[in-house]
Amino acid sequence: MRKAKHSNPHTLEIRLKPAQMRVFACTKRFRVLVAGRRFGKTYLALVELLRAASDRDRLVWYVAPSYKQGKRIAWNRLKRLTKPYWAAKPSETDLSIALSWGSVIALRGTDQYDSLRGDGLDFVVLDEYASMHPACWTEVLRPALSDRSGGALFIGTPQGFNHFYERYDRAQTEPDWAGFQFTTEEGGNVSTEELASAARELDERCYRQEFQASFEHLRQGRVYYAFERSGNVLDCRYQPGAPLIWSVDFNVNPMCSIVAQRVDDTVYVLDELVLPDSNTPAACEAFLDRTKPIWEAGPVTLQVYGDATGESRSSASSRTDWKIIRDFFNAKKTAFQASIRVDASNPPVKDRINCVNARLCNSVRQRRLFIDTRCKQLIRDLEQVSWKTDANGNPLIELDKSDPMRTHTSDALGYYIAHAFPMRPSVGYRPGILPL
Repeated sequence: MRKAKHSNPHTLEIRLKPAQMRVFACTKRFRVLVAGRRFGKTYLALVELLRAASDRDRLVWYVAPSYKQGKRIAWNRLKRLTKPYWAAKPSETDLSIALSWGSVIALRGTDQYDSLRGDGLDFVVLDEYASMHPACWTEVLRPALSDRSGGALFIGTPQGFNHFYERYDRAQTEPDWAGFQFTTEEGGNVSTEELASAARELDERCYRQEFQASFEHLRQGRVYYAFERSGNVLDCRYQPGAPLIWSVDFNVNPMCSIVAQRVDDTVYVLDELVLPDSNTPAACEAFLDRTKPIWEAGPVTLQVYGDATGESRSSASSRTDWKIIRDFFNAKKTAFQASIRVDASNPPVKDRINCVNARLCNSVRQRRLFIDTRCKQLIRDLEQVSWKTDANGNPLIELDKSDPMRTHTSDALGYYIAHAFPMRPSVGYRPGILPL
């Protein structure tokens, strides 16, 4: 742990880890920091803001991808850090803090970056720059630094080979620029035990991106890139004693669901139901018929999962899809002891697919999701579902649904996996940000 001091006009004492200090001590005008989760990027950013504002009559900004995100991540921490130097109570509407020597620190969002035009800046931090539109820098923030010869610090975790990667790459060679890249471990804030736990929860490429600060092609080509027939397809037999799982996607044509079991930490997909031009009552009857050899021997413990939007609409009648399913199994108590396990809302598609990839094969090469050979459509989904692309061929954060048969069985699987194994490692996962 090293201390950094700046004494004009006040002495400010802060504490930084060695990796943070390397960035802080760099004298280049523009710096780019690529770092893993929980490295300490936000704390370093706030310290940088306070240093930049420590001379008189300075205007410095902390800029996040959105106004709400900036407020959630940095506002309270910034107020605590600057409280000894307030000239007045901070503005909660403008998210700005006036310091006693005339400088101002403010938080801004780039969700409407054109509104940021007009102010001349002495320093700006762009936090999670990978999630911003690149024009917010080139068209708005860079010109705002010109008349004051202001500086900038770009910080974030990779999100593929996008404009953040390009900015980092150019910083290696351009005059007055510097680039830094550190893993979570190098940040010194996360134990090796926590990192090992995260490695078991994430697939290999996600772990490299999130915790090793590696630029990865997570969105290129196949969505379920962790799936391999040789490793994830086998003969999955029903195992008495373990609950039966039914997970449903409420698409009408085809209407798809999967039948599975969980044994300890491993999921076995026993069967799939793919029904053309169907509805929820028909899917319930098909499930009853398909599982007859199991429940004929006695009542079976059943857990039902699926698309949360089924609480607000129906594929067949005025009753919601989930009401239809509840009523169906209430009338079949001699066959099933059923419980409906549906969340209030679906997780982001990105999170759901990352959960599936982590089960298919995690970063320590464990496979904890196996599919029976009879699940032809699910296997095709896992091999063929891809990203939608724009007119220039760039991958979007959307599934390609041009083939009406694709995505539905894997969606059904994903609803269960995301519920049973939510992506919530304690070392700083970004809900909704991880590329698929």
